[in-house]
Amino acid sequence: MQSHCRYGPGTAYLHAGDLYEGDHALLWNRNYDGSWLYIQPDNQTWPCWVSATVVDVDGDVFSVVYLYRRLPWSVLYGPPGNVRAVRQGDQVIVTWSRVNMTLDDDRGYMIEARLCRNGYLYDTAVHTDVETYTFTDEQNCEGDSYGNLFTVEKHGYTDSVPIPWPN
Repeated sequence: MQSHCRYGPGTAYLHAGDLYEGDHALLWNRNYDGSWLYIQPDNQTWPCWVSATVVDVDGDVFSVVYLYRRLPWSVLYGPPGNVRAVRQGDQVIVTWSRVNMTLDDDRGYMIEARLCRNGYLYDTAVHTDVETYTFTDEQNCEGDSYGNLFTVEKHGYTDSVPIPWPN
């Protein structure tokens, strides 16, 4: 079905191209749970990520390897500064200083995080246009939660800044 193809496995990532009913692509990789697929569409020269819910796949998506790819890199703006995080029970509130961008370039911020919910760690990516974001992160998982913050502009992503995740 018609859908967006993105630079990462989730709707928080920048748009990389469009797919239309009847388009074909080669499946290269997948994210950890197979919910997003890294494909090479026949109608564009660059690969991108598409939600597995909007495509028909011939074969088993778990026959391809799990992949984490570096995002398109941008040096036009710097990464966010003054990154802080505080915990209030199961809520982790992350804040940072604004990165000034031109209105045309500004695509806000993105956080890739590993969080604990119901005793299991899971990965997520979120987008925000403001300098704060609140996560629900329980404290009963084996392993650590963490996050990385990016500035997003229309050409790509800055280097990430590790979030000092509170225990």
